Amino acid sequence: MTRQQDPVVNSSLREAIVVVSIWLIAMTWTITVCYRMGYHRPIEDLKFIYGFPDWIFWGIVVPWCVCTVVSCLFSALLFRDGHLGEDVENPDDLGLGG
Repeated sequence: MTRQQDPVVNSSLREAIVVVSIWLIAMTWTITVCYRMGYHRPIEDLKFIYGFPDWIFWGIVVPWCVCTVVSCLFSALLFRDGHLGEDVENPDDLGLGG
């Protein structure tokens, strides 16, 4: 016997997986770039972009901005309202005896 799952739950799980994946990719990018560009580097080689050291700009500022834009686009374009059922007109219809 298979249990049929609610389409709203399926949609919510799919959306949650996409959002978590976006931020996991960003976290991996951030850790990798900051480690490779920031550690074990002489101060003389430090370059600045818009007042930030280059490793902070490419490792933190850029992924933060990209994830914010991608998350906003994803929520604006791909999130859908799910049908939650019929509205209950009477509190008595809930079967609470009220």
